[in-house]
Amino acid sequence: MTASIPVIDFGPLNAGDPAALSAVAAEIRRAAEAVGFFYIANHGIDPALQHRAQATAHAFFDLPVAEKRKVAVGWRNRGFMAMGDCRLPGAETTDLKEVFFWGPEAAADDPAVRAGKPLVGPNNWPAFMPELEAAVWPYYQAVMARGDLLLRAIAVSLGLAPGFFAARYRKPLGRGQLVFYPPQPGDRQVANFGAAPHCDFGCITLLLQDHNGGLEVCLPDGRWIAAPPIEGTLVINIGDLLARWSNDRFRSTPHRVVNRSGKRRLSVAVFYDPDTDALVDPRDMGLPEGGEAHYPPVAAGDYIMSRNRLSFAHYAEIAPAQDAR
Repeated sequence: MTASIPVIDFGPLNAGDPAALSAVAAEIRRAAEAVGFFYIANHGIDPALQHRAQATAHAFFDLPVAEKRKVAVGWRNRGFMAMGDCRLPGAETTDLKEVFFWGPEAAADDPAVRAGKPLVGPNNWPAFMPELEAAVWPYYQAVMARGDLLLRAIAVSLGLAPGFFAARYRKPLGRGQLVFYPPQPGDRQVANFGAAPHCDFGCITLLLQDHNGGLEVCLPDGRWIAAPPIEGTLVINIGDLLARWSNDRFRSTPHRVVNRSGKRRLSVAVFYDPDTDALVDPRDMGLPEGGEAHYPPVAAGDYIMSRNRLSFAHYAEIAPAQDAR
């Protein structure tokens, strides 16, 4: 346990122990209801994959901004977003970060791409730096596999069949972000954040931190606590879509990043979300007798896109017909 954020041993579940699913599910339920954040230890992802992705991401962010802008992010949220282009709702200033976005590959002739479905399309990897895709993609695939297993435990924790999510995750929106935070200036009069207080938009986030810290989580009583890096773990948090789906049984918790380390900070986030057309309806998970759904049904892609439009500058300038990235 770190402060009020539990550490859950994923090892037995990862190893296929038949008794582990219900045990891990019980721990997840306690964490998701109480704080909405937990760590998973012994997740089974090769550390070499993690280190290679992190090192190559740093090399990308070290490039001149003009070079990185050659793969500027577009409507499908793939590519590079420069400093100053993200202002989260309610924030006084833009976030102090750069981001490279990627996701599942979908060819230009894919029916969902042709139909303009939200967040579906080809990636925008830099041709001038092919090693970025070569380093990030294997790590991403490993995280996606852990996401599948994690969802089985989450389903059980909600009293559902282990395979509940499978039909909604046939072509999941596994949205990836490499996020670079420069050292935080300390002399500003307006509050500055690497990432201003926010809740994640999707279902679950699997986050790899470096050793510099800076992630902070708001507890239900309003206290902000650190979620420091713990070697060999990933940070997992519940996003707004899963909170909606669970009819608020699970908590989507505000969090922020303040890079006080004096060093460059890097995180690698994978937002493991349903198919773009998957309907998120609280009634699907069962309501107590006489209970009512707190939210209307919503398509996963539409909801995430609506939140993106409120946060990212490129949506103010780009229409789908103008940019297919």
